[in-house]
Amino acid sequence: MSRARKTLQTVLNGKSDASIRFRDLRGLLKALGFDERVRGDHHIYTREDVVEIINLQPRGSLAKPYQVKQVRQLVQAYHLGEGL
Repeated sequence: MSRARKTLQTVLNGKSDASIRFRDLRGLLKALGFDERVRGDHHIYTREDVVEIINLQPRGSLAKPYQVKQVRQLVQAYHLGEGL
């Protein structure tokens, strides 16, 4: 199982939002086809067929729980990750 697939399952599970590594969340978004732009510590993700823009900032080596929740909602709303 790929790291992106495992991260996707953890994000969709929703039980450990506070323990998702920031680099794993970045890798998941890249695997889902998002383009990344970095400005300071802000990592901004866009994708042509997704209206929303995702803006992530790390908290140490972890992703912020509310941002993991935003990614989960986006994955579910657009049915992303079915091909991982």
